[in-house]
Amino acid sequence: MRQYQQLLKEKGIKQSMSRKGNCLDNAIIENFFGILKSELFYLKKYNSINQLKKEIQEYIVYYNNDRIKSNLNKMSPIQYRAHYYQN
Repeated sequence: MRQYQQLLKEKGIKQSMSRKGNCLDNAIIENFFGILKSELFYLKKYNSINQLKKEIQEYIVYYNNDRIKSNLNKMSPIQYRAHYYQN
């Protein structure tokens, strides 16, 4: 969509699509958004955009620091990076 592409350009954002209809390069973030929606967004109704923004920010802190991921050897992302990239 040209309007969307123009808005991205104005904001200095590079679109991350390899070609039309192929979003494989976005698999990691798509997975994160799926988890965020199922663990946060779909569980309650929000009274305002500000409330939703605040809870998303809090969820991101939880996701990175406390949420255990089995594919990261049962560590949070922060713990995993600290453990494996420190050496």
